[in-house]
Amino acid sequence: MIRELILAAAVSAPFAASAQELPTTPYLPLDMATTAAKAALDACAAEGHNVSVAVVARDGATKVLLKADKSGPHTAGSAQGKAFTSAAMGRDTAGLAEFISGNPQNAGLRDMDSRMVIQAGGLPVKLGGALVAGIGVGGAPSGAVDATCARAGLDAIGAE
Repeated sequence: MIRELILAAAVSAPFAASAQELPTTPYLPLDMATTAAKAALDACAAEGHNVSVAVVARDGATKVLLKADKSGPHTAGSAQGKAFTSAAMGRDTAGLAEFISGNPQNAGLRDMDSRMVIQAGGLPVKLGGALVAGIGVGGAPSGAVDATCARAGLDAIGAE
């Protein structure tokens, strides 16, 4: 009896495993992160802005940080914070800033994590509808310019 059960389990195990789909986690490959960061840096450089660009993974870990020659000392931290915020919250940092200012009861979001920077210039990176990363730019004369450069990074890799 036991022998038959073991044999039946051994024979059916491969079929059960092949019928089950293994979960996959979308992510942003390093080469795409680098391409996006370089495109964002180049977009700002073309307008005469010395900025830093960061791309962070979905978990907030920095994948790429590019710092232009002559960029200010604060720009790297700003870029990383904006990228982190977009990856963590799944939205653009300018929209998040507007959401908080329009809803004072949500002001606590600013203090949720010390790595968050809630200023324009951070965008979520989505591939195939899945949030995979965040990109942030810091150092242009305005957050709107930072965001335009970040958008150039997304466009370079076909991200949403």
